[in-house]
Amino acid sequence: MNEVPVDVPVIVGPGVVADPALLARVAGREFAALGVRGTLVHARDASHLLSLVRDGAVVIPGPEAEVRALIGRPLGAVVWVDTHRADGVEPGEGASHLHGRGLSGLRWGIRHALHRVRHSPLRIPYGPSRDQWGDLYVPEGVPRPPVVALVHGGYWRSIWAADLMEALCADLAGRGLAVWNLEYRRPDTHGWHATTADVATGLATLHALRPRTPLDLDRIAVGGHSAGAQLALRAVADGARAALAVSLAGVLDLVEAERRWLGSGAVAAAMGGREERSSGGADVHGAGSPLLRVPIGVPQLVVQGAADDLDLIDFGRRYAEAAGRAGDDVSYLEQPGDHFDVITPTTSIWRAAAEAITAVLT
Repeated sequence: MNEVPVDVPVIVGPGVVADPALLARVAGREFAALGVRGTLVHARDASHLLSLVRDGAVVIPGPEAEVRALIGRPLGAVVWVDTHRADGVEPGEGASHLHGRGLSGLRWGIRHALHRVRHSPLRIPYGPSRDQWGDLYVPEGVPRPPVVALVHGGYWRSIWAADLMEALCADLAGRGLAVWNLEYRRPDTHGWHATTADVATGLATLHALRPRTPLDLDRIAVGGHSAGAQLALRAVADGARAALAVSLAGVLDLVEAERRWLGSGAVAAAMGGREERSSGGADVHGAGSPLLRVPIGVPQLVVQGAADDLDLIDFGRRYAEAAGRAGDDVSYLEQPGDHFDVITPTTSIWRAAAEAITAVLT
């Protein structure tokens, strides 16, 4: 593990529409939570911003064309954070681009920048798209470690990405487990079938690593958070090999999720409208909804924060009951915590989940 940097620079480009004091508060709270010092500087223009950029910097570029042209340049491990949605932005080699998360995107950008300094996973592509890859974390000093494959959530929208799971990757690696953090094409920009195909291919790619990696690929947990749990359990139901399937605050009932307009219509947006789904004659809900696929024939751990969305609590409870009734081996873990506490390493609910995962794999 590399030494934590003394300073995490945050650079705000000219023309960024945000209250400066609020930006400073967001950054300051994140620095304190992560236990690092940081600086926040407002750049006067593109030249000034360029003089401030270095490896590990977090930059909110803003709207000016001269500044935005810098995003594609090879300036090192810079994390570019657009508060608005900005599809199709291609950052320079070694850089990352987060977008569409509002001012809270600054928090995620700081976390991502610090994680990239602390950890160096091996990135392995499984297709030609910039969203078709997995980051492989291998714990030090553990011969043939078991593996946890993680699928991030975000209501199947491309503003959310695999950086959501980085804290869990580090925590699991510290517990002696290898981790495969899977990125995939999201349906809002590529369609539902591309998403499901990517998850299947990404998990199969992990098994294809057998000849060249010291992993125990007979002991794999496949899990996901929120919408990623739906994708993970669907993949296992479709035949992805796993010793354990894990749902972390999962969207496990797509039928009710659509009826209740969960995530402002996230299911319909991801899968297409009812007419589009029925015109091809395929039962997309039946294939995709974990609740309609039980039994899946693999031991399962369903983790749910008691302070989460009431609908997700309902889905988790009903899924665990239905899967158990169908003959699956299911453990249901509900403890205090919200939607993100289940993927936050410092919380009691995640520690309980991690211990349960480790117990099965080791």
